[in-house]
Amino acid sequence: MHNFNNLKIWNESMALVSESYKITRSFPKFETYGIINQMNKCAVSIPSNISEGTSKNSNEDFAQYLEYSLGSAFEWETQLNIAFNESYISEEKFKELKDKIKHIQKMISSFKSGLKLS
Repeated sequence: MHNFNNLKIWNESMALVSESYKITRSFPKFETYGIINQMNKCAVSIPSNISEGTSKNSNEDFAQYLEYSLGSAFEWETQLNIAFNESYISEEKFKELKDKIKHIQKMISSFKSGLKLS
């Protein structure tokens, strides 16, 4: 079993949650139940699945939760693209967050690959 508080992938994805909430505060109000809700749900799902996976008794089960987390990371990246295409965020912020989410995706994939599966 892993302590999720000590995992870099969990800590960096928690930072992304804060970023997601911060940027979506400036989105148009009519998006409250649209992309705002969806982006923040996906962002929250990334570290949540990592932490839930650490409670599992096997690396196989943990790997499955990392897969869910990775899926949420890709979904969040798509929503970031939509937010940029709709001019809800600047190009500078888009590039910064794109780099962060790509980094998180790579870390999750690498961590998952490093698990010893039976």
